[in-house]
Amino acid sequence: MLRLVSTAAVVAFGVAAMAQTFTAVCTTEGAEWKESKVKMERKAKAEPLLELSGLEQGTPFMHWGHCFNELAWDALNLLPEADREELLRRFFAPDGDLRFTMGRIPMNANDYARSWYSCDEVAGDFELRYFNIDLDRQAIIPFIRAAQKHVPQMAFWASPWSPPSWMKITGDYPVRSDKKYNTMDPRKDYLLYGGDAGDRDDYKAPTGKTFPNPLSQTDYMIQEPRYLQAYADFFSRFITEYAAEGIKIGMVMYQNEAWSYTPYPGCAWTPAGIVRFNTQYLVPTLRRDHPDVDVYFGTINTNRMNIIDSVLSDKAMAAAVKGVGLQWEGGQLLPALREKHPQMRFVQTESECGWGRFDWKSGEHTFERINHYLGNGCEDYTFWNAILADNGTSTWGWKQNALVRVDSKKRTYTLTPEYYAVRHYTQFVPQGSRVIGFVPHGRQGLPVLVVRTPQGKLAVMAGNFTDSERAVTIRLGKKYLNVSLAPHSMNTFAER
Repeated sequence: MLRLVSTAAVVAFGVAAMAQTFTAVCTTEGAEWKESKVKMERKAKAEPLLELSGLEQGTPFMHWGHCFNELAWDALNLLPEADREELLRRFFAPDGDLRFTMGRIPMNANDYARSWYSCDEVAGDFELRYFNIDLDRQAIIPFIRAAQKHVPQMAFWASPWSPPSWMKITGDYPVRSDKKYNTMDPRKDYLLYGGDAGDRDDYKAPTGKTFPNPLSQTDYMIQEPRYLQAYADFFSRFITEYAAEGIKIGMVMYQNEAWSYTPYPGCAWTPAGIVRFNTQYLVPTLRRDHPDVDVYFGTINTNRMNIIDSVLSDKAMAAAVKGVGLQWEGGQLLPALREKHPQMRFVQTESECGWGRFDWKSGEHTFERINHYLGNGCEDYTFWNAILADNGTSTWGWKQNALVRVDSKKRTYTLTPEYYAVRHYTQFVPQGSRVIGFVPHGRQGLPVLVVRTPQGKLAVMAGNFTDSERAVTIRLGKKYLNVSLAPHSMNTFAER
């Protein structure tokens, strides 16, 4: 949903572009955050990669955020107090490097929890008499409070990875069994595809590039009314309990990655189950108990357009949810979904966090993903693990990257290439900015994003992920930004 800009702001762009000086920041592997200056010129030195007149309204951007995880808190607390405070300042302070203003809260355990738990594991407790957030008070809430010292008005949203195990048809927290990482009875694995459904062509992807393949035909959440209502009440209690801790959740999504069939906490849903729970239970319950909390359809991690479109095309669902949250393969659907469902707002819900390599390629990938999501109209961008120890291994053996890597033996930390990829955006794109220009990565390996800040200043983020130095020209109003981008570099040009 576009927010209009004033004529004065548009005129200011056109006038200011006549005499602009930009601070240039370049990061290459082993040479991070090198600053210089560059001036606008009257003539183009190359064919413009992007041309902006100054009349573009653009799309709004609101929040940079990350997920508050138990293992991230544990990694942070391996460090000496001075280092912990320095990293918290870098993450959250308004003048820090990353400037996060939003937090994602896992409802029950996620895959970077210390172990499986939910807020109510008493089977049959439909009244939620035994609901509690006691385990959250051990790590997640202390982590949040440490962030709130720097951002008192931090925004929050929440989603579950798995309902309480007793609300699921398997009576267990994972989606599939794994002899190494859970104790789920492997005889239950057939439930995922509905008996022999996994062998039927209509349940499989049309190509090997469609995720997942095959597709679940089973709701793991029990679809009986008393279970669905108890789960909606569960969301409401979670919001209430966190509010009592001074943490106001403003948005929820019904499920993290309903299309990941995982050995760690997860839950498979069908389109019918998604619509039923959201429209008949979750949204009505929150409208009654927490009318100021928005419900979004997410987090979507499948690129099966027919499945997602079938949910959003349901009239009751379209009226119930305010927006859509996308991550991983789901991000591939962003342009088509925005075109078909322009009434929806869109947010990115989890960064693509690699495989625990912490290498330069991971930084380039993160830079490109931010370019993709913001360029295609996402108003929020949530990073996954801000900090992890050693090789980033989860409780369930899942290795991932983080923005900061802790050496648990030396009790020291390293800022990873992804940290700098993120900083190239977050330090220059504050809340209320508008994305007014975009060149995707696929065009010559040169992703470009142009934003106008609330102060009317321009910032240009540009990557060169090729093996050669590249000359890039961008027209901004009546002048040109002519720059030379080093091979495999991340760059920001910010109007002074």
